[in-house]
Amino acid sequence: MTKVSLLTRFLIWRRKHISDTRFVELLSVVIGVLSGLAAVIIKRVVGYVEHLLTKGFAVDIYNYYYFIYPAIGLFLTVVFIKFILKKPVGHGIPNVLYAISKNSGIIRSYQMFASIITSSITVGFGGSVGLEGPTVSTGAAIGSNIGRLLRLDYRRITLLIAAASAGAMSAIFKAPIAAIVFVLEVLMFDLTMSALVPLLISSVSAALVSYAFMGQFSVYHLQVMEPYEMIDIPFFILLGFLSGFASLTFTKVYNFMEDTFDKIDTWYKKLMLGVGILGVLLFFFPSLYGEGYNVISTSLKGDYSELFNNSMFYGYRNNTMAILLMILAIIVFKGFATSATFGAGGIGGIFAPSLFIGANTGLLLAEILIYIGYDHVQPSNFALVGMAGVIAGIIHAPLTAIFLIAELTGGYHLFVPLMIVSTLSYSTIKYFYSTSVYTRQLARRGELFTHDKDKMVIKMMNVKDLLETEFKTISKDATLGDLVKVITQSKRNVFPVVDEDGTFHGVVHLNDIRDVIFKPELYDKVKVESLMHAPMTSASLNDSMEEVVEKFQKTAQYNMVVLDDGKYVGFVSRAKVFSKYREMLKEFSED
Repeated sequence: MTKVSLLTRFLIWRRKHISDTRFVELLSVVIGVLSGLAAVIIKRVVGYVEHLLTKGFAVDIYNYYYFIYPAIGLFLTVVFIKFILKKPVGHGIPNVLYAISKNSGIIRSYQMFASIITSSITVGFGGSVGLEGPTVSTGAAIGSNIGRLLRLDYRRITLLIAAASAGAMSAIFKAPIAAIVFVLEVLMFDLTMSALVPLLISSVSAALVSYAFMGQFSVYHLQVMEPYEMIDIPFFILLGFLSGFASLTFTKVYNFMEDTFDKIDTWYKKLMLGVGILGVLLFFFPSLYGEGYNVISTSLKGDYSELFNNSMFYGYRNNTMAILLMILAIIVFKGFATSATFGAGGIGGIFAPSLFIGANTGLLLAEILIYIGYDHVQPSNFALVGMAGVIAGIIHAPLTAIFLIAELTGGYHLFVPLMIVSTLSYSTIKYFYSTSVYTRQLARRGELFTHDKDKMVIKMMNVKDLLETEFKTISKDATLGDLVKVITQSKRNVFPVVDEDGTFHGVVHLNDIRDVIFKPELYDKVKVESLMHAPMTSASLNDSMEEVVEKFQKTAQYNMVVLDDGKYVGFVSRAKVFSKYREMLKEFSED
C-alpha cells in the first residue's frame, strides 16, 4: 500500500469521524509543538555560534574580528541561498502576509528549514537583526504545508498559518498572549470565535515547548522593583513622542537603505557594500552585534559596560557624558546596521532591533532626567516602556507592543505607561508613514494586506481566475455577413475584433447592429471595422481587482475586455466579479 493511498484512506476516515473544526484544533497542537521546536533550534544554534566566535575576547581592547565575522556570515548566507538552495528565502513576516493575501496560503516546503539555516548564520556571525521573523516564517511554512498535505481549503490553511505564526512568536519570546495579539493585529484581517481557539492552542503548545527547553523565566530577568509615580506621567508622554521619532528615524533609514541596495544590480556588489557598512559599525560599536539582548539585559540593571566592551571607547565607560553619547550613537546606527545586514543578503527580523532601539531610547531619556536632577526616575521602567513605544512605531502594532513588553519583562505594573507611550509613538509615526516596514513593499505593489474584510476579499481576487474566454472573435476585415454567421454560433452579445496575431482593435455589441443584421443586401458591403468601437477602458492581466472594480464603477460597463500587451485575452464581467466576491465573503464569514 502506497503512502498516497494511506493518506487518502486517512482523509476519508477523518471526514467521516472528525469535523473540520475539531481537526483544525488537533492540528493546532501539532503545529504549536513544531513551531516551538523551530524557535528553540534557532535560539540554541545562534547562541552556540555566537558563544563559539566571541568567547575569550578581552573586554578592554577592540577586536578586528568584529569587522571580519559579519563578512563571513553574510557571505555564507548568500552562497547558501544563491548556489545551494537556489531559491529566494525573503524576510519572514512580509512573506507570510504575501502568502495569505496573494498566494492562496501557499508557502513552499523549503521555507520550513531555509530560514532556520540562513538566520542562524546571519545572526550568529553578527548580523544586526533578530530571529523572530525567520521563526514566524518557519512556523507559517509548517502550517501551510500541513494544511496543503491534508487537502484543507484556503480558509483553514490560512488559519493554520496564523496559528503557526502565533506559536512561533509565543515560543521565541515566551509571550503566549502577545503572540495571539500579534496575529490579530498584524496578520489576520478577520476572526471568528471558532478561529480564536486554534490560535490559543498553538500559542500555549509552543510556549510549553519553549519552557521545557529554555526555562520558564522571562526573556529579560527583571522585576519592577518600584512602580511608576504619577509625577512621571509627563515624562512618559515625552517618551511616547521620542519613541515615535526614534521609530521614524529607523524607518527612514531602513527605507533609504533598502532603496539604495535595490538600485545595485549584482548580488556581490550588494554583499560588499553591506559587509563594509556593517563591519565598520560593529568594529566601532560592538554592542550592535547580533540581536543585542545581552546589551539590553545588562543596561536594564544599570550596567552600561556592555556598550563599551571590546571597543576603543572602553576607557570612557564610567563617564556620564560618554554613556549618553554612546546610547545616542547606537540608537541611530542600529538602523544602518540592520538595513546593511538585510541589504547584503542576510536573513533576520525587525523585532529585536526595535526592542534594542526602544530600550536605549528609554534609558537615554531616563539618564538625561537623572543628570539634570530628577533622581526619582527609574531607568529600567523607562527602558521597558521605550521598548513598547518603538515596537508600536516600527511595526505599527501598539497592542502587540503593550502585551509583548508586559510578558517579556514581567512589567505588568507598567500597563498605563505602556499604553501611553505605545499610543503616542504609533500616532506620531502614522502621521508620517501610513505603512510599516513590513508592508511598504506590499503597498507599493498593490498587495497590501488589510484588516477591512471587504477590501481584503477584493484584494484576494485576481483577473486570471475570473477570465471568460468563450467570446467569439471576428476580424476587422470581415464583412457583416461573416459577423452574422459568428452571431448565430454564439450565446454572447459581445464580439471582440481581433487579428490573427491576437491584436485587439475593438468590440461589436449586438444591440448596436440590430438595425443592419436583418438587411442581407448589406452583408457584403459593410465591413466589421465600420461597426466596431473601442471600449472606454480595458483591464490588464496584471491589474489588481481593486483597479478593475474602480474601472467598472467609472464606466458602467458590464463586460470589460482584458488585454496583455495589446493582445486580446478575454473578458471579465461585472456579474462574475460580484458573484465571486459574495462567494468569498460568505466563506470568510462562516463561524
